[in-house]
Amino acid sequence: MTRNLDTLLTALYVFCDEHVTEPRRIGRPPKLGDAELLCLAIAQVLLGFPSARHWIRFAGSRLDHLFPYLPKQSGYNKRLNRAGPLISRTIQALAAQVPSWHDDLRLIDSTPLPCAASRETVKRSALAATAGYGYCRSHSRFFWGYRLYLVTTAEGMPLTWCLARPGIGEREVMTALLEADHHLIRAGQVILADKGFAGKEFESFVTGRLGAHLLRPDRRDEKPRHGRLARVRQWIEAVIDTLKGQLGLESHGGRTEVGVFARTGQRLLALAAVIWHNWETGAPVKRSLIAYDH
Repeated sequence: MTRNLDTLLTALYVFCDEHVTEPRRIGRPPKLGDAELLCLAIAQVLLGFPSARHWIRFAGSRLDHLFPYLPKQSGYNKRLNRAGPLISRTIQALAAQVPSWHDDLRLIDSTPLPCAASRETVKRSALAATAGYGYCRSHSRFFWGYRLYLVTTAEGMPLTWCLARPGIGEREVMTALLEADHHLIRAGQVILADKGFAGKEFESFVTGRLGAHLLRPDRRDEKPRHGRLARVRQWIEAVIDTLKGQLGLESHGGRTEVGVFARTGQRLLALAAVIWHNWETGAPVKRSLIAYDH
């Protein structure tokens, strides 16, 4: 099967229409269905259009053969903001279709999700009640926004995720996330984390509550156990680099809580759809976006 954006959107539309979206209710059907909205949303990310205004204008000429109707910018933004729960369901439905769903390895990590760059923007932001300041050790800088917590398979297929205020401890947030979606972790699986998840309580939760094994690099102040794990730790770092570098995670453009949630999910859904389609078509590199970014 040819791997290009058109075949990806067509396959995703059929999958969502059959397995994710709800049956049509009585009455006039919407001009743009939920499955079409999801396809339009991931095409925006894959083609690199952070602005909805520019995207709708471009899609009218590039994708008119796939979408008989395209909403205006305001209508598209409203639909996308309300699509957060639908996006999350679609991601998990796609993840359950790939062979790595049955693997014995899961990757967990968190990364900053900036939402403002100036003090004046922070003061006026509708996110002030839930967002906050945090520190990114990787880039030695402060940021204002959220932290994205992510659980993936070895090749980067997202399984579950959440956003949290940066001031909350990483272990506490990940514990709550894994507790809420404990059905995604099977007994005997290995959960690969970084040093930020070191702690007796978190390890006891993973081994006791989930029945899994926590694998993380050794800290300097503890006895050697697993070593540095530098090579395997690069797997989750590469996934986050794809989200930020190629899918524009930090350019999400969300201005409200539901908007940030939906637009973060939009990037994760694009990654999930690409990995799913690459598995379906036998691509050698499952996280490769090259065939779909033009």
